[in-house]
Amino acid sequence: MLPYTVNFKVSARTLTGALNAHNKAAVDWGWQGLIAYGCHSLVVVIDSNTAQTLQVLEKHKADIVKVKWARENYHHNIGSPYCLRLASADINGKIIVWDVAAGVAQCEIQEHAKPIQDVQWLWNQDASRDLLLAIHPPNYIVLWNADTGTKLWKKSYADNILSFSFDPFDPSHLTLLTSEGIVFISDFSPSKPPSGPGKKVYISSPHSSPAHNKLATATGAKKALHKVKILITQEKPSAEFVALNDCLQLAYLPSKRNHMLLLYPREILILDLEVNQTVGVIAIERTGVPFLQVIPCSQRDGLFCLHENGCITLRVRRSYNSIFTTLNDEPDPDPVQELTYDLRSQCDAIRVTKTVRPFSMVCCPVNENAAALIVSDGRVMIWELKSAVCSRNARNSSGVSPLYSPVSFCGIPVGVLQNKLPDLSLDNMIGQSAIAGEEHPKGSILQEVHLKFLLTGLLSGLPSPQFAIRMCPPLTTKNIKMYQPLLAVGTSNGAVLVYHLTSGLLHKELSVHSCEVKGIEWTSLTSFLSFAASTPNNMGLVRNELQLVDLPTGRSTAFRGDRGNDESPIEMIKVSHLKQYLAVVFKDKPLELWDIRTCTLLREMSKSFPAITALEWSPSHNLKSLRKKQLATREAMARQTVVSDAELGAVESSVISLLQEAESKSELSQNISAREHFVFTDNDGQVYHLTVEGNSVKDSARIPPDGSMGSITCIAWKGDTLVLGDMDGNLNFWDLKGRVSRGIPTHRSWVRKIRFAPGKGNQKLIAMYNDGAEVWDTKEVQMVSSLRSGRNVTFRILDVDWCTSDKVILASDDGCIRVLEMSMKSTCFRMDEQELTEPVWCPYLLVPRASLALKAFLLHQPWNGRYSLDISHIDYPENEEIKTLLQEQLNALSNDIKKLLLDPEFTLLQRCLLVSRLYGDESELHFWTVAAHYLHSLSQTKSEDTVVTKDGALRDRLNNPLDICYDVLCENSYFQKFQLERVNLQEVKRSTYDHTRKCTDQLLLLGQTDRAVQLLLETSADNQHYYCDSLKACLVTTVTSSGPSQSTIKLVATNMIANGKLAEGVQLLCLIDKAADACRYLQTYGEWNRAAWLAKVRLNSEECADVLKRWVDHLCSPQVNQKSKALLVLLSLGCFVTVAETLHSMRYFDRAALFVEACLKYGAFEVSEDTEKLITAIYVDYARSLKSLGFKQGAVHFASKAGAAGIDLLNELGSPKEDLIED
Repeated sequence: MLPYTVNFKVSARTLTGALNAHNKAAVDWGWQGLIAYGCHSLVVVIDSNTAQTLQVLEKHKADIVKVKWARENYHHNIGSPYCLRLASADINGKIIVWDVAAGVAQCEIQEHAKPIQDVQWLWNQDASRDLLLAIHPPNYIVLWNADTGTKLWKKSYADNILSFSFDPFDPSHLTLLTSEGIVFISDFSPSKPPSGPGKKVYISSPHSSPAHNKLATATGAKKALHKVKILITQEKPSAEFVALNDCLQLAYLPSKRNHMLLLYPREILILDLEVNQTVGVIAIERTGVPFLQVIPCSQRDGLFCLHENGCITLRVRRSYNSIFTTLNDEPDPDPVQELTYDLRSQCDAIRVTKTVRPFSMVCCPVNENAAALIVSDGRVMIWELKSAVCSRNARNSSGVSPLYSPVSFCGIPVGVLQNKLPDLSLDNMIGQSAIAGEEHPKGSILQEVHLKFLLTGLLSGLPSPQFAIRMCPPLTTKNIKMYQPLLAVGTSNGAVLVYHLTSGLLHKELSVHSCEVKGIEWTSLTSFLSFAASTPNNMGLVRNELQLVDLPTGRSTAFRGDRGNDESPIEMIKVSHLKQYLAVVFKDKPLELWDIRTCTLLREMSKSFPAITALEWSPSHNLKSLRKKQLATREAMARQTVVSDAELGAVESSVISLLQEAESKSELSQNISAREHFVFTDNDGQVYHLTVEGNSVKDSARIPPDGSMGSITCIAWKGDTLVLGDMDGNLNFWDLKGRVSRGIPTHRSWVRKIRFAPGKGNQKLIAMYNDGAEVWDTKEVQMVSSLRSGRNVTFRILDVDWCTSDKVILASDDGCIRVLEMSMKSTCFRMDEQELTEPVWCPYLLVPRASLALKAFLLHQPWNGRYSLDISHIDYPENEEIKTLLQEQLNALSNDIKKLLLDPEFTLLQRCLLVSRLYGDESELHFWTVAAHYLHSLSQTKSEDTVVTKDGALRDRLNNPLDICYDVLCENSYFQKFQLERVNLQEVKRSTYDHTRKCTDQLLLLGQTDRAVQLLLETSADNQHYYCDSLKACLVTTVTSSGPSQSTIKLVATNMIANGKLAEGVQLLCLIDKAADACRYLQTYGEWNRAAWLAKVRLNSEECADVLKRWVDHLCSPQVNQKSKALLVLLSLGCFVTVAETLHSMRYFDRAALFVEACLKYGAFEVSEDTEKLITAIYVDYARSLKSLGFKQGAVHFASKAGAAGIDLLNELGSPKEDLIED
């Protein structure tokens, strides 16, 4: 029937508006690249790149308080694919776990009926990814299995818990922020609840500390900072201290171990948890805007801060390398150390009003180069960081130390001319902060960069209700070519918003009126009339505004000219069926009839005309018979011209052609006026029938009132059915053909509006009441579906309309507009069914097989020697639909990313890192970062044998260490420097004997005996530890003497350890250079992290490797099951063959195959029979897994690499083709 296709499929969807105060903290940016946030009781999911709404999840009955995406730090394969999993929690204590792509709830969890305070997915063990930890008020933490909804354990604490934070370096450490202070839990485990009440510390508010006194000058601020009172105390603070309630947030720093930040409105405190003291304060000067929230970064020591005016700032820690000394000068032996965070970039603020204020901010967890701001009016603003290399003359004008771009890109140092995309992520934008006393090597080319925020995405919600909604005229065979499903929404501020319902995006926003829009009627597919009335004066008169708006141009004209001042308010406007006439009904003034085409008043009724309570135009008219008459006259004229053509002269024929022209013009201007009818009711319920033709209005019939009906409030007419609704909730169905009427009491109070659905022969009708809506089938006279506020929904309905013949539109007081199926059940849609205007890169939306095949396609470029992003060249015998979806995903990548993927110089390791970022795959990202670093430094060490590159290679290693956020995976030398810098800072900041003692302990373990002795001798004579410390000082200075003293000390140390004084024994062993023994004791007593730390700072590389290998065995043991962490430790030790074996035994075939390829490129494997066996086994298994994905070409590629072992598989893969040939 239709030779062309037009997209007017409208799927069920929800347009969301302003947020509720409860939604303030309900936002999360997932590793998957999507942002989810709560809007009343809905969860909205948007794409962070294109700022499009992808999904609206509706099932909660109460306002949402928290949303959290599941983490992606596990190995993805067919069994555990890339999927979009989200947990949302509401004020009634319900938690729902969603499969976001399908829009279904997988699991519902309920414990108490109070608002959930905080919720977090556990991300640390390889065993299960389904564990969800939640705070159920007032003081319970509960661990749930989010797959089945079963409760694993529950634990209560003494104080009300406000939020919690996991230590990113040690998953057994959990910190609770309570109303009284902080509770440290050090034995968190998924298998059993923590024992005991945890270690509780109190925090005195910084307002009572000198840090808050005037921070006038820099020196003043520094002095104040030195005096910062120790903030963490074991005792409950005295009354003059303010309790913790003004602490807004607590978070661990993911960029370095054992640091935590506390956020107050006017300062951020950085605490070092090893010595429990403040080591840094970021304070806002008196005129500055207070903080609302802070997100610490992991890739660099930086903080994203949100301020009360909606401004987002990025602060990066200043590096204290000896900028001010050259290599020849002696560096300052005792530089005053500060943890200073410099403001590096800030975005524009928003205009804050009573109703519009910033709610919260989230930061991209994969790349940490973008932040999204959620505003209370429903706006989402996405700010991206962009870096720019600055010119020589622009440098150091600000006096802040410069930021340099990193040497490497995607984990590997690149040349100046190589393709790179610095804005890919934060660690590719700026290099590491150099550690104190370290100099940037002279020879390296360092480019200084500046950072700035750029607004790359903006999504705005609906304004706050009231709403008047009207769908454009329905789709017909005549308008199919230009039809667009547009919905006009009149708002309380006088604007009309036009939404395109296939995409759900705002099509036009028009400022039409000066006050609330009361109603809208379309006059064609591209124009509408809307009316508004100002607030009445003391005589009850208003200023009426009736505007005709042309949509393509946005032009708005006053339809009634200069009428409208000081008159009775317009009650309703009704446009006739053929869009010829308009009836305007006033409250206390007679009806006006207008001609829409000419904007002229046809008739103003007399004063005696009855008052109108409801009015509707009839669908019947005489246009067809008029058209027939017209055709007949035309044919007659044509016949005349043919007959008289020979005889008549030129003059007469020109007269006839003029007549014809006039005739065709008149048809064009549609001057034929068809006759149309309308009915209305008066206050007594009498029904009047009037006819309009041209400018004549005739009264044609009156029908007396129906006794069973009250005052009529609305009428709807379609075909031969007329329906009336009254004040008491009765519906009266008139069958005009059969001349029968049926009254049905709905007992639902006042019928506010009734409307027939579009479509020929479709006799469905929607009725709106004060407390909801109903859909009726007027043919059968029975109700199809019903919706009641307070019973099955929480919102109240403000307006209704039909969207298509089977979908309705409801505008509700929660600020949302819902397009629903006729059943009016709130549903979520499947994300892949949605029509998006811009393509979205999100492989999570593909079926599992396809997303994994797409990943293999990107990783193993080039195919057949070609770098290409066109998947049609590949032997991938899936159905065409899936191939099209894959191609759409590839096309959705940005041009910069495509350029990198197609660059032949882009190495395999860089490609692995880039793809893990594109997929938001946390476990791959960490694995490849560490692998790339150590494989590259291995190749550097190898090339050091040639003298020429020796200097360059060494410089590379120094200048490009693994980021400190990898902690014990870093090179030993870099790790030691970092620990020394840290202990220097602790020493400067210590304020009590307790702190000094902790510093001494650290210094002794680090082997800094001279400084330790100085601190020991500081102990004052009235201190109870004075004698002990003095003796210790003597011991430390004389310890290097004879052998017997060493054996005595060793004996004492082992006795101490045996009697429970582990730390003291370890310290003694370190004094006599028996750190390897100390590590062994620490490991025996389960202090694995401490042992690894000590090995890194005190042992040579062989001894250190022994200690770490024992740790690896421990991590791989079944009761610990942290093999993924063990892999990273093995990588840092350079045990590449063991890594490949472990990957293979864990069945991580894809990662193993890629890793083997990379190792072979870097020459990291010693060639032997065993390694050959391992490599072929890995290739064959990987080829099999690609075969199971249906990715034939990849399977053939790896099977052929496996040599003899792959022959069987190659035959299996090759056989179907041969069969076809035989056929």
